[in-house]
Amino acid sequence: MRAYANTEYGPPEVIKVVELPKPDPRPNDVLIKIHATTVSSGDWRARSLTASPGMGLIMRLVFGVFGPRKQVLGTELSGVIDAVGDEVTRIEAGQEVVGFPGGSSFGAYAEYVLMSESGNIVPKPKNLSFEEAAAICFGGTAAYDFLNNKGKLKAGDNVLVNGASGSTGTACVQIAKHFGAEVTGVCCAGNTDLVRSIGADHVINYKSREFTKEDAGYNIVVDNAGTARWSRVRHILKPKGRLIIISGSLLDVLFGGFHARLGGRRVIGGVSSESSEVVRNVVEIATSGGLHPVIDQTYGFDQMAEAHRYIDTGRKRGNVVVALNSDR
Repeated sequence: MRAYANTEYGPPEVIKVVELPKPDPRPNDVLIKIHATTVSSGDWRARSLTASPGMGLIMRLVFGVFGPRKQVLGTELSGVIDAVGDEVTRIEAGQEVVGFPGGSSFGAYAEYVLMSESGNIVPKPKNLSFEEAAAICFGGTAAYDFLNNKGKLKAGDNVLVNGASGSTGTACVQIAKHFGAEVTGVCCAGNTDLVRSIGADHVINYKSREFTKEDAGYNIVVDNAGTARWSRVRHILKPKGRLIIISGSLLDVLFGGFHARLGGRRVIGGVSSESSEVVRNVVEIATSGGLHPVIDQTYGFDQMAEAHRYIDTGRKRGNVVVALNSDR
């Protein structure tokens, strides 16, 4: 089978097509024929070793000190079950599924991938194409876990999403709206219509209006862009308000968190959960129509390097999808 692997960190050109044996399922495994995957920010960081301030050493320890530990990237996928192991009971061959190997396993940059029956595999929503379904999990699980589980979002909360037009940002806007929040999205002028179209009640163009000087008090501020530091947003958070740092510096999580607690507020950072429960809940929201992945560009499997080059421009809106098989 064809796959893409990188044996070193660097620009998109380090990703090379390789031939690997088609895997055989072990007793508790399923073999998925992949129809679509994405180039997520997790793939980009693992390929380029680009880190937020203070995270460089941690990233090398996670991904590999001297070179990539996981050489076949790809955090999420959609596809069809090709074969199952002898002891698999809940999944059948021919079933259309969404899979989320996540940033701990990767492996979706290939024509086939093995996953455990007990792993993050759920039925594909019938209301979404394979390309759309492939883009549910990476941004969706981060948005769900940080807002619902860690941030304790409640209906009626006033939520500001900084960096509202990316993969996680568009998911944050939709999931916050799904749970009944009033949402303000922050993005550039070219993305305001997009952010409004996915449910934001208010949209701020950060180039013409300084969102940190707003009069409105927010229960939650979500930072997907690394620009909503605690020192900038503390004045717009209500008492008991939460700053959620999805993209930002380790120092701001540590020291901002200390200062926030002194003022009766919280800074929430860290890594989002990739648990099966979170994945199931996010896919259920997508099935109900509460989350519709935004697709910016779709590339063919032969265009993997081009897809990564597009990510490197920093102009991505929503998700970048790589389609392997378009047949339904």
